[in-house]
Amino acid sequence: MRRIALITALVLVTAPAARADKDCERMQIQVTALQGQIADMQRRAQENLAELKRLTELVAEQNALLKRSLDDGRQQDEAVLASMKDLGDRVSEVTEQLDALRVAGNIAAPVEPGTALAEDSTEANEMAPGEEGAPVPAPRELYSQAYADFARGNYDLAIQGFTEYMKHYPDTDFTDNAQYWIGECLYGKKQYAEAIDAWNTLFRNYPSSDKVPDGRVKKGMALERLGRRSQALVEYRYVVDRYPTSPAARIARERLN
Repeated sequence: MRRIALITALVLVTAPAARADKDCERMQIQVTALQGQIADMQRRAQENLAELKRLTELVAEQNALLKRSLDDGRQQDEAVLASMKDLGDRVSEVTEQLDALRVAGNIAAPVEPGTALAEDSTEANEMAPGEEGAPVPAPRELYSQAYADFARGNYDLAIQGFTEYMKHYPDTDFTDNAQYWIGECLYGKKQYAEAIDAWNTLFRNYPSSDKVPDGRVKKGMALERLGRRSQALVEYRYVVDRYPTSPAARIARERLN
């Protein structure tokens, strides 16, 4: 009897211990499985982050290429528009001359000998362009003529025209442009110091002008012509830092290199 009781007690003690071991083993399996799932999730997250970074860089590269293409296209469009504008101005000028000749032919009267031609000549001289009392050309006409003179290399006439434009029309959208083109005319005449003064006037009087980046680059080029390379580099760096996406910045980077 005593032996049976002892065996029964041992069985009762061993059974809970065996169940506890199985529970621990089951929990260990579950923990191991969870750890594997967490590691797999971390790996996938890292892969997704790497893919996201790659896609972000690709988008940035595509945006840069698109922006560069747009800038190049904008430059080409501006050149075409400038050519079309100049051509249109020339057509308008010729049309106005033809109209003036047609009107003159319709109203001209024969001049008889002995009439006061000297008086007519004096009156015409008093109304000559540039004299007191002479009618001022319209802003578009005056600016277009000055730009046409610049394009043909008639720098002195162009400077005179742009100066007249600034005198009579000091507050238009093209007044700052006229100041810029005066510097270009002086640069074309190889008067580099005077060109620098003209562009400095642009920077001082029209600091928000869209011609400032171009003026800074051209000022740097004029400084280089005068042998002042270190000062020119300052101008190029200024354009790159202040106007990094402008067409002038691309020229400045080329000059820096």
